Amino acid sequence: MFYVKTVPALKRARADIHFKRLVLNRAVRCTVTSSSTAQTEHDGVRSRGGSECPGLSGRGGRRREGTAAAAANEISVDFEQTREAYKSKDSLELLRSLVVFKLCSYDFLVDKNKEVMDLAKKILGQKTFDQFMKMTFYGQFVAGEDHNDIKPLIQKNHSYGVGSVLDYSVEEDISQEEAERKEMDSCVSAAEKENIGKLPYFSPSFDHRERKYQAHKQFSDRRGGVTGARTYFYADEAKCDQHMETFIKCIKASGGSSMDGFSAIKMTALGRPQFLLQFSEVLVKWRRFFTFLASQQGKDGLEALEQRLELTQLQEFMTKLGANGDFYGWFTGRKEDSTGCIDMLDWNSLIDDRTKISDLLVVPNVELGKLEPLLGKFTVEEEQQMKRMLQRVDVLAKHALESGVRLMVDAEQTYFQPAISRLTLEMQRTYNGEKPVIFNTYQCYLKEAYDNVTMDVELSRREGWHFAAKLVRGAYMYQERERAKEIGYEDPINPDYESTNRMYHRCLDYVLDEIALNRKANVMVASHNEDTVKHTLTRMNELGLIPTENKVYFGQLLGMCDQISFPLGQAGFPVYKYVPYGPVNEVMPYLSRRAQENRGFMKGAQKERELLWKELKRRLASGELLYKPVY
Repeated sequence: MFYVKTVPALKRARADIHFKRLVLNRAVRCTVTSSSTAQTEHDGVRSRGGSECPGLSGRGGRRREGTAAAAANEISVDFEQTREAYKSKDSLELLRSLVVFKLCSYDFLVDKNKEVMDLAKKILGQKTFDQFMKMTFYGQFVAGEDHNDIKPLIQKNHSYGVGSVLDYSVEEDISQEEAERKEMDSCVSAAEKENIGKLPYFSPSFDHRERKYQAHKQFSDRRGGVTGARTYFYADEAKCDQHMETFIKCIKASGGSSMDGFSAIKMTALGRPQFLLQFSEVLVKWRRFFTFLASQQGKDGLEALEQRLELTQLQEFMTKLGANGDFYGWFTGRKEDSTGCIDMLDWNSLIDDRTKISDLLVVPNVELGKLEPLLGKFTVEEEQQMKRMLQRVDVLAKHALESGVRLMVDAEQTYFQPAISRLTLEMQRTYNGEKPVIFNTYQCYLKEAYDNVTMDVELSRREGWHFAAKLVRGAYMYQERERAKEIGYEDPINPDYESTNRMYHRCLDYVLDEIALNRKANVMVASHNEDTVKHTLTRMNELGLIPTENKVYFGQLLGMCDQISFPLGQAGFPVYKYVPYGPVNEVMPYLSRRAQENRGFMKGAQKERELLWKELKRRLASGELLYKPVY
């Protein structure tokens, strides 16, 4: 059976938390000085100046005083000072960055990068080719070949205030045909034909099977259209064990290189994708059933956490549909402060206690026109594969805890992500009790990102563990959109870049408010967007969040946006570089993706190249062209 734990009873009244959040937001809006009104409106929201709010007292009043004090001592960071931004680089490194970024702007070289590198390897030979790569692309984006090779760079960055998120970036360089075969073999039982019907009392949109959570040959090579993330393909359980050992080495390398590092893992490396597909379908189907039931009680159109089910009406409705379980008795019996209503988190707790209340875990089968068990489709072998995946995840979490390393679980495609997030949440429940060890990743280009963030924050608050998140915009946009269009389900991605920015800032603001209210929340702002970084700094100043609390982190990729990372680090903010490492020949797929990503990045933003030129000219004019970093 699924490995998930019982959710404890509520620890604090929901109304009190919502009131505190409302008071905090009002106090912040009313005490920000007029100078902050000129901040970017990129996310459609800005701080407004004005006098203090009348009638606020208690915690709101104290927050107002704290905010005013913070405004007087706020920390600002200048991202235009090239001397500070590049003081960790010698002039040859600056020149290399300029050359690499320029090459990334040529479409021909980027589109044919694999063919160009193969040709260069044949002409130069492997040894000379490796040396050439270390002087250019490899040297720009990869730290070294092994954990000993990367230590000098990690130590140098650390001396300038920049930490590391280690990522062993060796990837399989397999053909599209082999990738498709592996993926279909691993997900074959999920590829079933879909028949959509109707069941009385249920809307036609409540499908029996989710098209999204079935394997499709056209999209079986999950690398298609993806430049910002590594892809693992399932071979067998032994291969998953090898991936686990690789992650363990990375965790140990991170622990041995610095005192406060991170290590990154991917769930698809640790088990069969079929399980993630099926479990994701279960979780989404259960959540969608709640949304439907809420609409039957006139609660549709509300945000996820605001929807409530009145238990008496729920029991009557489910009995009418043929359900035998005592929904009313189960929920009122487990909650000491039962109000006769439940929300989405209460509803999800049924899956936690599934072994005792299987008669409650039923959903409509619109094909057969009746209710059916939610968890009835898992074979014994699939259960064993799931258990082995969870065991591997648990081993990694224990190693991270022992090594003093925080574990960053990367986000993946939306048809895997519900299961990945749920498994990560289970790790957080176990290991984030005293401090943040496990970080989940939220992709803010998703329409449901805000609901996902707010529900997980609320669950962490109720259960008393440390919420820890990495916020990214997302790495699978083109693939996700094409798949949704071809297969025939709603596009999960926000319609444009501006709406994604608004979603990112909305999620970020919510977590920052939570940090101000409850110092157990933590967030990494993983972004190359300078406006987003400035927005975060402004909000931290408004809320009185100081860098030394280590609650708000910043993250960028190695070799990119040094003009953001190093000024932040030297100003005392916790900032980290995503640091890939591995042998030259085995990180070529990673370098290929970096070239593709930088092509769009460098075409759209010339600022980094302009700053690099500015610093080189400054060093030339001041006689510092031979400058060497001291650390």
